[in-house]
Amino acid sequence: MQEISSRRIRAVHTASTITVYQAYPPAIGLPAVRDGRFPAAWKRDRMTWVKPSFLWMMYRCGWGTKEGQETVLAVEIGREGFDWAVGRACLSHYDPGVHADRDAWRRELRQSPVRVQWDPERDLRLNALPYRSLQLGLSGEAARRYADEWIVSVTDVTSLAHRIHGLVRVGGPSELAEAASLLPRETDYPEP
Repeated sequence: MQEISSRRIRAVHTASTITVYQAYPPAIGLPAVRDGRFPAAWKRDRMTWVKPSFLWMMYRCGWGTKEGQETVLAVEIGREGFDWAVGRACLSHYDPGVHADRDAWRRELRQSPVRVQWDPERDLRLNALPYRSLQLGLSGEAARRYADEWIVSVTDVTSLAHRIHGLVRVGGPSELAEAASLLPRETDYPEP
């Protein structure tokens, strides 16, 4: 089992907000940026995964090049909402160190509107690091609150993703240093 210290939430955050990342096709991402909220085409009844780690999002969306994930969004949300979600989350998989048994985990999973996954954090080349990064899956009430109440701002960071990726592809020491300097400054988020 992972040591708890390897599972810290790292994110861009202020006293009142935390930034999470998602990637969408332009038909959803661009209106979200323009209007500061998700358009009607965004499905509130589906689970949506948010990631506080920029590099984990880059791993997932291929630096904004994967089909259907061409628009990378930095979604700033209220910490109160994020903390609400984390406080109601259930691990997306059974863990005998956390759950009494599989049935207890399944009951908790059915009742929770939020899933937690801890995946390997990524470096600039998107290689796995020895510590974990948080993903939150929001469904039902959590997805609705996220879309309708928690959003403070939505920013298109696709060009930033492409710029960093271009520097990483060149791969020289100065390019990697410049790429690292462009990354969002993620620090440990206080445990909700």
